[in-house]
Amino acid sequence: MTDILHDYRDTLAEIGRLAGKAINGTVDAPDTQLDRPSEAQSCTIKSLPPRLLRKAAEVAVAANPMNAPVIGAIAGAADIPLEPMHLTLLTSKYWGSQSRQLTVSFMEETPADLKARILQHMNAWSTRMGISFVLTNGTGNVRISRGSGGFWSYLGTDIRLIPTNRQTMNLQGFTMNTVESEYRRVVRHETGHTLGFPHEHMRRELVTRIDPQKAYDYFRRTQGWPKPVVDQQVLTPLDEASIIGTPADQTSIMCYQLPGSITKDGRPITGGTDINATDYAFAARIYPRRSHAEEEVPPTGRMVDSDWDEREDVLEPELA
Repeated sequence: MTDILHDYRDTLAEIGRLAGKAINGTVDAPDTQLDRPSEAQSCTIKSLPPRLLRKAAEVAVAANPMNAPVIGAIAGAADIPLEPMHLTLLTSKYWGSQSRQLTVSFMEETPADLKARILQHMNAWSTRMGISFVLTNGTGNVRISRGSGGFWSYLGTDIRLIPTNRQTMNLQGFTMNTVESEYRRVVRHETGHTLGFPHEHMRRELVTRIDPQKAYDYFRRTQGWPKPVVDQQVLTPLDEASIIGTPADQTSIMCYQLPGSITKDGRPITGGTDINATDYAFAARIYPRRSHAEEEVPPTGRMVDSDWDEREDVLEPELA
């Protein structure tokens, strides 16, 4: 194994592998974009139907063997079951170190200039790493809707298991009139999830600063979220044993902006409004650039439900 692969393995061994903790967002976000960052629409990471969690783990490991849980690090923990279904919660969803292009399509009729603008912001990540995004006239690996449902994305390789008539990312209400700051804050954040990056605000150092009752009240008022959604999307910390050993980065693009009104110390969690230097460095380490990118062959085939008829399940996804 080369030094690069050793480094890659070491990094992934420390990354949060708790994508299974993400819960499907079921409440439509408000139609308007709020001006104040503390009341901006929040993102939910979409998770697959429970019946597909084991399949998702298999697909993730097939796409990138480094996604497999590092069993040695957790085998001694008596309270962690090691049955296959439980291991799905410890499987990360990264695409692998091989350079590639992910194709992008839109669910609704979308003007060419708007497609190009969204793609430009998705590819802001690509300036430092080996994955890029390219428009296709067919059905993309990444399928974007601008319909109701707020802002969300499935995590990393999970998009391979989404039926091709459904979106993998939702950017409610985005138009050419949407302010540039929202493109940077939202499109780049959701693209981070498509790359497999979880929410940074769920680091334990940040979660412990939040007053749970104030968080329930705040997210019910601003997002319409019930208590279980707040628990899963905000108040459940990532496993400290499985994340990279650096302090929590509250300026990461993957971190929510949370107001001081819901923290115990009254100080806000500033959140990220754009990809920062740490984000870029991490992406470059996980997805190193190669000299030649390989474009994936797009699947064939077109609503915001988080489940679908079992007959639609994608059981044999194409692997790059």
